[in-house]
Amino acid sequence: MKTPQKSFTASPRFLQGQTHRKKSRESSSSSCCPRITITRCSQENSHVPYIPRTYLYKITFSNSSVFLSLFFGTFFSVTVMATKRSVSTLKEAELKGKRVFVRVDLNVPLDDNSKITDDTRVRAAVPTIKYLQGHGAKVILASHLGRPKGVTPKYSLKPLVPRLSELLGVEVKIANDCIGEEVEKLVAQLPEGGVLLLENVRFHKEEEKNDPEFSKKLASLADVYVNDAFGSAHRAHASTEGVAKFLKPSVAGFLMQKELDYLVGAVGNPKRPFAAIVGGSKVSSKIGVIESLLEKVNILLLGGGMIFTFYKAQGYSVGSSLVEEDKLDLAKSLLEKAKAKGVSILLPTDVVIADKFAADADSKVVPASAIPDGWMGLDIGPDSIKTFSEALVTTQTIIWNGPMGVFEFEKFAAGTEAIAKKLAELSDKGVTTIIGGGDSVAAVEKAGLAEKMSHISTGGGASLELLEGKSLPGVLALDDA
Repeated sequence: MKTPQKSFTASPRFLQGQTHRKKSRESSSSSCCPRITITRCSQENSHVPYIPRTYLYKITFSNSSVFLSLFFGTFFSVTVMATKRSVSTLKEAELKGKRVFVRVDLNVPLDDNSKITDDTRVRAAVPTIKYLQGHGAKVILASHLGRPKGVTPKYSLKPLVPRLSELLGVEVKIANDCIGEEVEKLVAQLPEGGVLLLENVRFHKEEEKNDPEFSKKLASLADVYVNDAFGSAHRAHASTEGVAKFLKPSVAGFLMQKELDYLVGAVGNPKRPFAAIVGGSKVSSKIGVIESLLEKVNILLLGGGMIFTFYKAQGYSVGSSLVEEDKLDLAKSLLEKAKAKGVSILLPTDVVIADKFAADADSKVVPASAIPDGWMGLDIGPDSIKTFSEALVTTQTIIWNGPMGVFEFEKFAAGTEAIAKKLAELSDKGVTTIIGGGDSVAAVEKAGLAEKMSHISTGGGASLELLEGKSLPGVLALDDA
């Protein structure tokens, strides 16, 4: 049911938790307290049990927008929608003949023969590079690979050159370093549309220290900066954050923009009902994500090894299942917080248990509350799959982070595969499905369903930090739109 738009103004005190709701409230000082306009955009009435009526408001101030939902008159969530300038705004006049430093994420897995085993990140970088090539730019690519301690041949980017050349349709040149006279000569020789790949920036310790002098040396190679390395955007390193201080314009690449559109836009202002599926082995690694999502979602589904900490917190027997004893009180508090916020939280009702942690373990399905001693839970059971699937059918936006079980073992992959298939099915029906990085991406790709999802995030730590509501240095450093 739609409601007419209503607006009122408020001082910044409103954003500090005070709920003054006068029709017109002017700030006392235009210089330090800008006028803020708050507009109620819509009202959503859900027919799904446990999902409260939600009001969506848009706050506009100082060239930024903040979206929030007011839940029974209290703040439900606030997500700052920072709009950054995109590479798509750079036209031929700004790019032709210009040297463009592009931070890409080529941190791909290599086998013992230095062959790429998964080129997803390489392919993800192509649209931005081709756009720049097509507009006559001289493209300089920078990336890290692994965690080298100084110059380490096994972490050289040279093995990526053949695949990059194939995807881009040009012979990609490779430098032996990322700074220095030799690199400067190679840059000077670049033709319009040419591509030069710099050697691993982490071969220099100054990269991770975000050393200003090192940043300046990298920046001196170019006229324009493009950051398309979302997977490294949570790091304040020289090539992801420092360079932007010395190059203007500094803009987001197409991949970076897409990640922000989904992980900030779709999550911060979702089509509702909005569900989150959080899995993985430990509660401790997902505390921030769960707490942040409780401020945004209508339904939260939990799976993976972390569920046994929640079960034990409720007094259930969990056998030999993984439990974080020091997180039992936290698990209780998260369940209480969900209840207080009206979030429907679903834990598995049955689990697949094993007598040992191995692919050939004996297994059986038992109720979640009746795991015998000496057995451990390694996947969600068939009844849980059915319950989770029925809950997901009621939603319009779903974000998934973390597997439901030990999907690396075929015997314990059914829960994760079933969730992947359900999301693919719902995506075909118009539901926004976001795979939020990490093992859930690997699970979806293993099931051959990656192309079905609305968005697959290329960021592991970056995705998690963004979902936790943290700022990403690599994004903040870019020019505002």
